[in-house]
Amino acid sequence: MNLSESLRKQTQEAEKKQYMIEQDPNRLALHLMPPVGWINDPNGLCQFHGVYHVFYQYSPLDPNGSMKAWGHYASRDQIQWTQLPAALYPDQKFDQDGVYSGSTFIENDTMYMFYTGNVKQPGAHDDELAYSGREANTVLVTSKDGIHFSEKQVVMTNADYPQEYTCHIRDPKVWKKEGRYYMIQGGRKMQYPGGGAKENSQQTDYGTVLIFESDDLVHWNFLKDITTEKRFGYMWECPDYFEVSGHPVLSTSPQGLTHEEYCYQNVYQSGYFLLDDEIIGADDKHNRIVPDPEKFHEWDYGFDFYAPQTFCDEKGRRILIGWAGIGDADYDNAPTVAVGWQHALTLPREITWSDGRLLQNPLPELKELRGTELAIGEECYAADTVFEIVADEIDADCLVQISTGEEAFCARYEAGIFDFSLTDGAGRGRRSRKIRIRDLRRIRLIVDNSMVEIYINDGEYVMTSRFYFPDDQRKIKVKGARETKMWYLKGLEIVK
Repeated sequence: MNLSESLRKQTQEAEKKQYMIEQDPNRLALHLMPPVGWINDPNGLCQFHGVYHVFYQYSPLDPNGSMKAWGHYASRDQIQWTQLPAALYPDQKFDQDGVYSGSTFIENDTMYMFYTGNVKQPGAHDDELAYSGREANTVLVTSKDGIHFSEKQVVMTNADYPQEYTCHIRDPKVWKKEGRYYMIQGGRKMQYPGGGAKENSQQTDYGTVLIFESDDLVHWNFLKDITTEKRFGYMWECPDYFEVSGHPVLSTSPQGLTHEEYCYQNVYQSGYFLLDDEIIGADDKHNRIVPDPEKFHEWDYGFDFYAPQTFCDEKGRRILIGWAGIGDADYDNAPTVAVGWQHALTLPREITWSDGRLLQNPLPELKELRGTELAIGEECYAADTVFEIVADEIDADCLVQISTGEEAFCARYEAGIFDFSLTDGAGRGRRSRKIRIRDLRRIRLIVDNSMVEIYINDGEYVMTSRFYFPDDQRKIKVKGARETKMWYLKGLEIVK
């Protein structure tokens, strides 16, 4: 039995325990979650021949994350999903320590799937394997149907990246413009070129994105890198480039930003720069795009969000899915880890442009899951644990609280500050996240057993968080809204 067959067999054995997770009161009905084990970054998002494909970082053998494969869901309507066998495993020397994040580019009836093959070399190295001891191989796999995959082909290794970079280069995303292919990757650049371990590297390295170009999707050349004029974190992960209504957008997940009271509150951030110019210009090598940190907006201000990826579907919609979780946080998901799973993906969100910024809202398909509309007063009890609330025509101050017994989460708006807070038992270390909002008009909460997504002012701001309540009736309290509507929601249909 070869390594790939062995890993598939181990995964199949682990997935036989799904029945335990299906009985967990904290399981999610609306969000894609791991069959067993751990899920993190969404990967390879696309629509191919009418079918939506969601690949994701998957560790079926360990709810705390270990062996990283690509799990796989597929759907024609975003409501009924098929749980497919894991697509890619770390079964080669060039990806032996993880099939890390990547993307899918579609052309000529073929899916071109690029990812980072992670290799950790033995020997004495720095703790992060930033300056030595790590291979970050860019790998290509193709598919004609989204189910069967070609042999893997390494298209770039560390030797193909600029020398002034650390070993931390990863997460390729590919697009095409005017007959040429371009790839963006996240990078960690040394302030002073050279190798070897370096003290306080997180204080001196700086994050960038690297741009590569190709004529054939196989042979790639470094074109340029892009970063801010002043250092903005030490590493930029999971980069993405796209346009919305003709406006160029650079999305990335910077690590090492200074935490502030109303922004950058998580251990790592995810957001986007609104660029003044396209990332690829007529004179590519000298077209120095310099993102403005003042034009960096966080995608999500909640506790549980990281590493988003976007794609354009066959309707022309720009859709974002993020990891509804985050690494290295000082809070936990012990209740789900205890039964063998951790984390999920966010709801798919449509990205649109309005008045100089991007809006995010759940795809309209989600409304198909709504039951009868209910008008509710200031207080009521929910008969189910999966529901949607919309509070409209909000007065100067507002409060929306969901509770069970002594545990609660609360969204409170007062004096221009929106504060999302949780009690100790509900938050498991999650306490409060705050943002400044000049004018609060509308709040939409989608509550899914143990997760909430809050959409503020039709998607101007979003907050995503896990929470943990006893499996009892939910009490809903809403103050400050002239009209509050509620719907119970059916769950996604997962076909195995």
